[in-house]
Amino acid sequence: MNLHNIKPAEGATHKQKRLGRGEASGKGGTSTKGNKGGQSRAGYSSKRAHEGGQMPIQRRIPKRGFTNINRVEYKVFNLGHVDQLVEKYNLTEFSLESLYINGLIAQFDNVKLLATGELKSKLSFKVNAASAKAKAAVEAAGGTLEIVK
Repeated sequence: MNLHNIKPAEGATHKQKRLGRGEASGKGGTSTKGNKGGQSRAGYSSKRAHEGGQMPIQRRIPKRGFTNINRVEYKVFNLGHVDQLVEKYNLTEFSLESLYINGLIAQFDNVKLLATGELKSKLSFKVNAASAKAKAAVEAAGGTLEIVK
């Protein structure tokens, strides 16, 4: 066996269709594209969400609600989970930097502290927001709470 006499297996290859090459191709005239219309033309591309003249779904369904541009999203941490996080990640303080370094928040996330659960350890907190009950619970446990903007 040499390179000059290698052939594909019998039946592995097929003859290429030669569209648009006249009647002798067996696909003459319309080249299997049907009669007239945009899809038979060169350069045709269907428009996104076009439904062939039917009213498109994005126009049939009504608009609902709105997005408040002044909304501030917070990543919420409850006091009940803080002790578990401190143990797991060996945190000395509960700050935005330490949470980011340990992969608990994204770089520009806002953090809010809520009072659900109990705080057992004495910690210093540096967060963007905290509820009044959370602030009281942190101070009762002997910790400090600083609100960072």
